[in-house]
Amino acid sequence: MKAFVVEKSEDKTFSSSIQEVPVPQCGEDDVVIKATYSSLNYKDALSSIGNPGVTRKFPHITGIDVAGVVHETTSDAFTVGEKVLVTGYDLGMNTDGGHAQFVKVPASWVARVPMGITDKDIMTFGTAGLTAALSVNELINNGVKPEDGEVLVTGATGGVGSIAVSILSKIGFSVVTVSGKETQIEYLKQIGATEVILRQAFNEDAKKTMMAERYAGVVDTVGGDILANALKYIKYDGVATCCGLTASHELNTNVFPFILRGVRLIGIDSVECKLDKKQAAWNKLADEWKVETLASITNEIALEDIKAIYQLMLEGQSVGRYVVKI
Repeated sequence: MKAFVVEKSEDKTFSSSIQEVPVPQCGEDDVVIKATYSSLNYKDALSSIGNPGVTRKFPHITGIDVAGVVHETTSDAFTVGEKVLVTGYDLGMNTDGGHAQFVKVPASWVARVPMGITDKDIMTFGTAGLTAALSVNELINNGVKPEDGEVLVTGATGGVGSIAVSILSKIGFSVVTVSGKETQIEYLKQIGATEVILRQAFNEDAKKTMMAERYAGVVDTVGGDILANALKYIKYDGVATCCGLTASHELNTNVFPFILRGVRLIGIDSVECKLDKKQAAWNKLADEWKVETLASITNEIALEDIKAIYQLMLEGQSVGRYVVKI
């Protein structure tokens, strides 16, 4: 089968290419998926350059998402021909991932593709869409409503940010975005943003201890100083979620938003999230949260295009979502 393979050389450098590799053999309680679509994520790009926090086992097939049909299984939970998907867990990290024609995973990682959504669309969502849905869900479950005011989304041109903007706009929120890409202002407005604040302007008053209350909620995808600054703008009893670290893994902030305004900061993890929680999120994304702007944030590529897009991601130049047609 064809696969996108990353290899580690004796001098500890990394290279990647499309290769012919053996089809994986189905073991006990496994599912072998005949892949139709996968997607690209920042974690995939890190894996492709041998980031030890993502992947330590080489040679390695990247791809933390995959959708397709059950080709073979030894599990009673699935039947051959069922439409399924996998995101998270160890897929694409130290377990060979979704950038291959056939993918073997434990049955406990596998979710069913809901009715009413295509494999391409569910991979346009992928881990990014799942993370966005879990983030929006936490805002709602913690009482944030459209009538409470604006919601801020940071890193809004990225995969998680783009989908979060689209979902929030669809369900009635007024969405303000922060982005470092001035050329993408029109794109962000097309997918649902009512206002776009450029990153430099947003961070102008970063040294201030607190800011005037503005946002009922925040979906942060980048971490670092942008998240620290966003916390200062949140209204009383507001909520922020955080799921990313492309700006920084450090958070230098103060306690005032938490003890003076009762702000809550909630971490989002879509990797080890329980399967039933993932399935519920997929069902929402296929139904009431399915966004009409999905096509406008989607770039369809082939296995042969992956390497070039990884470079864009690592340089912070990617926009929207990249789905890989297998």
